[in-house]
Amino acid sequence: MESKGLESDGLRPFRLAPWFSERPWGRRDLRPWYSAADISGMTQPVGEAWLTGPECVVETGEFAGRTLAQVAAEAGERVVGAGGKDLAGKDFLHKDGGAEFPLLVKLLFPSEKLSVQVHPDDAMARAMGQPRGKTECWYVLEAEAGATIALGLREGVTVEAVRSAIAAGTLEELLEWVPVEAGEMVFVDAGTVHSIGPGVVLLETQQTSDVTFRLYDYGRGRELHLELGLRALKTRTAAGKVRPRAMDGFVRLIEQKYFVVDRYDVAAGEEAIVPVDGAGCVVGLRGEVVVESEGCEDVELPMGRAVVVPAGSGVVRVKSRAGASFVNCWAPVAQ
Repeated sequence: MESKGLESDGLRPFRLAPWFSERPWGRRDLRPWYSAADISGMTQPVGEAWLTGPECVVETGEFAGRTLAQVAAEAGERVVGAGGKDLAGKDFLHKDGGAEFPLLVKLLFPSEKLSVQVHPDDAMARAMGQPRGKTECWYVLEAEAGATIALGLREGVTVEAVRSAIAAGTLEELLEWVPVEAGEMVFVDAGTVHSIGPGVVLLETQQTSDVTFRLYDYGRGRELHLELGLRALKTRTAAGKVRPRAMDGFVRLIEQKYFVVDRYDVAAGEEAIVPVDGAGCVVGLRGEVVVESEGCEDVELPMGRAVVVPAGSGVVRVKSRAGASFVNCWAPVAQ
């Protein structure tokens, strides 16, 4: 395949098409986020829309038609920056000059409970030969009355009690079920036993990893990972709801060493100036905006889509014609 544009000094923001993942707990109707045409090829319920997954295809600019994985592998530091490290010290640049995009951002659409699961931290994941663990956060976009998530174990629950409850089919009783409302941010530390109930739509921002250990699945017949999950779980973690912070022109929803998520609300005819530190993406939540960056064409951003903003982009301007909201999800870099 001919290399187009990868010899230039830097990458410019580009939009990705979502990559849809079928899950038994998902939905067949994803409106208003996606139309029936968007998921016309799906034969089973859709549980996740990956917005910055490696399989996501570039929709705009000179890289249109390539996957995010292909662009990152060929463009290297022009995607993740010359440092190529997050604040945890993980190098996203490869020895061959390629790279991985540092964040996996998704929309989740549960119509039933997700499996009870846990993700390993960096140390355990690397001991297993994986590049990193999986710490994540959930921004609640929609929530029906009474919607809940499971976040950690109840006080005093031990690992052996978890093992016994899995065998007895009573693990749900040992979980801390937390009510959630639209607009709340939840931090899910690696090692936290967790699940998600129905009646919500969540924006998930996480380390680029898909290492998941399923502890309990309500008899759906899918594979469980009991021993690995029991090794990975921690009885107490830093997981919990995060209080938003008002900043200059935006709201900081969460700030962790792996990711930062900022929300912007832009009135009709106005613009937001978004500074770019590490690599990240802008995700449309309401209305439609236009992402502008020096030296590239404007990129339209409807809700449910992501525009990748490579490290080194300086600043981007996000303009709204009729009022809109978006988030900027980015990975802080080591100095």
